[in-house]
Amino acid sequence: MTMHESDLTPKAWDQRYLQGRDGWELGKAAPPLAHFLHDHPLAPQPPGRVLVPGCGRGHEARLLNSLGFTVIGIDISAEALREARRLDQPDASCQWLQVDLLDPPALEEAGLGQDSVIGAVEHTCFCAIDPALRTAYAQSMGRMVAPGGWLLGLFWCHSRSGGPPFGCQPEQVARWLQGAGFEAEVWGPAHHGLPSRDNEWLGLWRRKS
Repeated sequence: MTMHESDLTPKAWDQRYLQGRDGWELGKAAPPLAHFLHDHPLAPQPPGRVLVPGCGRGHEARLLNSLGFTVIGIDISAEALREARRLDQPDASCQWLQVDLLDPPALEEAGLGQDSVIGAVEHTCFCAIDPALRTAYAQSMGRMVAPGGWLLGLFWCHSRSGGPPFGCQPEQVARWLQGAGFEAEVWGPAHHGLPSRDNEWLGLWRRKS
């Protein structure tokens, strides 16, 4: 029996990785995020403890680590984290944790409670969760990111039906994050993206003090 595409359980995500059905995989950090972190005048600067939710194979986490941040990558998929560890370079020092972003007690137990990180980088986690849980996503990020901290995100704002990846509209993303205590410093169509990644929006959001 074929797994339904909208099955979002940890076991289903494991199967996607094992079967190579992870079409979002680029083999590197997303170019719009990499360009922003390297070149943008508002790019967050190390040091600091940074979270990558839904880290998958860990490309963004390793990029942040190479820039001098202390990085925690989390995912619900054990297979994704196994791949992340396999791809680690000898000098990498990322921490990989299997924990659900939408489970506050589990996050607390993992050391990711209130105001526990200075920043977070989002790429393909938001579009992978049930759209009905997006308010919970924003609230979780608002709990973990300390006042004055930041959320750098690349959001896939497509309008196609089904998923994952589930679509959204830019104004919806803004409302969810503003409702969780974030203010936009940068928010607009992403630059340096791949032709196959249409309708990407990039934002740098600052948590209100």
